[in-house]
Amino acid sequence: MEDFRVEIAGEPLRLLPERAVFWAACSTLLIADTHWGKAATFRAAAIPVPGGTTQADLDRLSQAIERTCATRVIILGDLLHSREGRSAETFELVSRWRDRHSRLEIELIQGNHDLHAGLPLADWRMRIFRPPVSEGPFVWRHDPEIDALPVDPLEENAKITGQERFALAGHIHPTVVLRGAARQSLRLPCFHLRNKVLVLPAFSSFAGGANIRPAEGDRVFPVSESSVFECDYC
Repeated sequence: MEDFRVEIAGEPLRLLPERAVFWAACSTLLIADTHWGKAATFRAAAIPVPGGTTQADLDRLSQAIERTCATRVIILGDLLHSREGRSAETFELVSRWRDRHSRLEIELIQGNHDLHAGLPLADWRMRIFRPPVSEGPFVWRHDPEIDALPVDPLEENAKITGQERFALAGHIHPTVVLRGAARQSLRLPCFHLRNKVLVLPAFSSFAGGANIRPAEGDRVFPVSESSVFECDYC
C-alpha cells in the first residue's frame, strides 16, 4: 500500500488507499460515509444488488486500523444508510467486527442519513456528536457546504495562530475522471483539498460519487486500490 503524506494546518496526515486519513499525532483514523446497510436497503425494495459489500468494507477498515495501529476511528457522518437497511445481517456483521476491535474508540459525527437511519446499536459503543466538533487545529464536519462556517471567535481556543480551523468532511463522495492520450478514461474516488476543507471520498464501496471540477488552487488526490497520488492535471 502506498500512502500519500501531506501537511495540513501544521499537522502531518497520511491519505490512505483504504479511503481514510490517518492523524498519527492522535493515533486517529478518519473515514466518511460508510453507509452500512445500503445494499440491504435496495434488497428490501426488491432491487437485486450484489451481497458482501458491507463485509468487504469492514475488512478494508480493519486493514487500515492494523496498518496504522490506530486506537481511535472518527466517522464523519452517514454511518447507516437508512432505516430500511437496519437488517439483522448488517447488525450481525458490524457487531462481529466491533468485537474484533473491542479496544478501539469510535466517534460518529452525525450526517444527514444518520438523522433518519436511527442510532447505532449500543453494543457498537460509539460516542455520537452533532457537527461541527473542534479538536486541535481541525474541525470535524459532515457536509462541507452547510457546515463549513468559521468557528465562533468567542469560543475558547477558536483561533489557531490567528486562522480558522481546518475542516475535514465527507458527504460529497468526490470522484475524478482521469483521461489518457488514447481517449481512455478512468473514474476514481478522491480526496479533494480546497478552501481550508479536506473532503474525504466515501468509504463505502457502494455509495457512488460526484465528479468534481477542481478550481485554481485546489489539490486532488485520486485513490486506486493500492495507492493515493496527487493529480496535477485533473
